[in-house]
Amino acid sequence: MKNFVKLQYVSILFITVLFIGCKQSDGTTKEKETILKGSATILVDESIKPLIEEQIAVFQSDYKAKISLDAKSEKEVLRSFLNDTSQIAILPRTLNAEELKHFEILKIKPKTTKIATDAIAFISNKKSNDTLIALEDVIHFMQGKDQKAIKGLVFDNLNSSSVRYMTELSGIKELPKKGIYSFKVNEDVVKFVSENDGMIGVVGLNWLYQPSAEIKNLIKDVHVLNVKAVGKNGFFAPTQNNLAEGSYPLARDLFIINCQGYNGLGMGFASFVAGEVGQRIVLKSGLLPVRVPGRKVIFKTNQTEKIK
Repeated sequence: MKNFVKLQYVSILFITVLFIGCKQSDGTTKEKETILKGSATILVDESIKPLIEEQIAVFQSDYKAKISLDAKSEKEVLRSFLNDTSQIAILPRTLNAEELKHFEILKIKPKTTKIATDAIAFISNKKSNDTLIALEDVIHFMQGKDQKAIKGLVFDNLNSSSVRYMTELSGIKELPKKGIYSFKVNEDVVKFVSENDGMIGVVGLNWLYQPSAEIKNLIKDVHVLNVKAVGKNGFFAPTQNNLAEGSYPLARDLFIINCQGYNGLGMGFASFVAGEVGQRIVLKSGLLPVRVPGRKVIFKTNQTEKIK
């Protein structure tokens, strides 16, 4: 009888070990998420997709993390975010009072981290010799007033952050029915403007500094326009220096919004992007980092190296 019980115990132990081994081998046992390992999905505004793709690639190469990027228009990102499709979102604005109230009801306090300054850029076909545009003219066109210098405004998506930014700036609730064109993504805007003279494209600056393979050759066929702010003198290009000095009038800050509520990848990724390595990636991308990374300068005097 004792031998029979012992045999049963050994059999159960063997089956348990075999089951655990199978679960591990087929990848169904999920590794516990920490700030530097595990898996997560991040919702990203499509207009800043190139920058975040690069940040994710470097982060994953340094840590045991698997991050899936889900790029959508701003409205679609917020819809998914509020419906708990993902607890991490990257947007060119912070949450408004109504959105914060939603998380307050859920007893979640969003953690918001500023990571960079991007901009809305205007582009035109290179056949046009004019590389200057007054923001006031664009606003008037958005308000339905004819402008000789503008045949049409081309947006990426009617639900995009670019449309929201420009409608708020123009003080309108609805876009005019005439002269407004929209597609799906920023790549479509660059392609359309490169093929159509007289159209003004409205795109996220990140796409011009880090174009995808599909539009890399098309960038040479468009002008990035210098913009004159309303009521001010001078036209300014969307450069890092002009963003830093505040002279380019269409700058916007980028934020990582983390609603995980625990020490997960959202916290780790936000710290990485806001840290030295992440800020160097921002600097390299052509956008303005929150803080300019320091540099090590090596002086050689009598073959003695001094580092500052």
